[in-house]
Amino acid sequence: MDTSAYDADLPAHVERALAGFLERAGAEIRRTEPTVGVGIDALAGFVLGGGKRLRPTFAWWGWRGAGGDPAGPDVEGVLQAVASLELIQACALIHDDLIDSSDSRRGSPTVHIAGAKLHADSGWLGSPSTFGLATAVLVGDLALAWADDMFGEAPLPPSALAAARPAWRAMRTEVLAGQYLDVRTQATGDASPEAALHICKLKTAAYTVLRPLHLGAALGGADDALIATLREFGDEVGVAFQLRDDLLGVFGDPSVTGKPAGDDLREGKRTLLVALGLQRAAKQGKDAASKVISDAIGDAHLSEEAVETVREALQDVGAVDAVERRIDELTESAMAALDRAHLAEPAPAALTGLVVKATQRTY
Repeated sequence: MDTSAYDADLPAHVERALAGFLERAGAEIRRTEPTVGVGIDALAGFVLGGGKRLRPTFAWWGWRGAGGDPAGPDVEGVLQAVASLELIQACALIHDDLIDSSDSRRGSPTVHIAGAKLHADSGWLGSPSTFGLATAVLVGDLALAWADDMFGEAPLPPSALAAARPAWRAMRTEVLAGQYLDVRTQATGDASPEAALHICKLKTAAYTVLRPLHLGAALGGADDALIATLREFGDEVGVAFQLRDDLLGVFGDPSVTGKPAGDDLREGKRTLLVALGLQRAAKQGKDAASKVISDAIGDAHLSEEAVETVREALQDVGAVDAVERRIDELTESAMAALDRAHLAEPAPAALTGLVVKATQRTY
């Protein structure tokens, strides 16, 4: 295989690794219990049906930056290890869609909605929505279990997997802790900017950028100093990534993002954008803007017209500009950390491109 192709088209290689693993992992249970194939197909369709592959890509360039050689004997093992991050992502998204009662993901029905439709179309007993809920929980659980299998079975020296395992363990725990914190914050109504940033760091930054970089660098034999610098870089980029996501959740084009505009508002998410909107409206004495924003949070039936009114209020009080400035500041700080890391070529240029992709994206 042309080793230069790994760097040039990593997502295609991640896709190949995922497709091969999913086929192998599901083969035996499909033979012994064919009915479970529906759930496996749902997971495979979700994992292989789209996604930016950011987590494996950050992990790959962490490995390359630590001196990993795509022409070396470990390349397929590293590819399998970093591709397994997509299964953790699948678990998080499938469960997140269920928690948030989201109807669509990447332009298609979410797993719980598809499960409910299967039940209804089949004329089965009981509640379609309850069946859909159970399906999403179990398919998400399967994704997490298979993520462990895919990572742990990667054909790599035991010492390399052992070095990366602390990042793997931390990442799994942090994403679940961040998800719980997000749910709890919605329940308590804490709309402070501090709470929003804390969720950003724990729920998104850690498992989107920081820990994948940590994991990849550890696979490449990086020392503690390099890992610390990469973690600093990853924390800043990860928060900026989430802040961009927050903006897209309110201002994004549904035909591009694959999700209805305003869903974050309907789901009651206390994002930094919303938190700054409320804080600034209060400081500026703009009670009408404050009411428009606060009334929209958690309104499951929020209309497109109401979303547009919220957009205008957020822009009027300067919350949108404030979030854009924060993204710029985080990006600048991240690039300074990247310069200090002195990574092996061509990792610096590749990571610089990923920063742009993560923070300036439109989907």
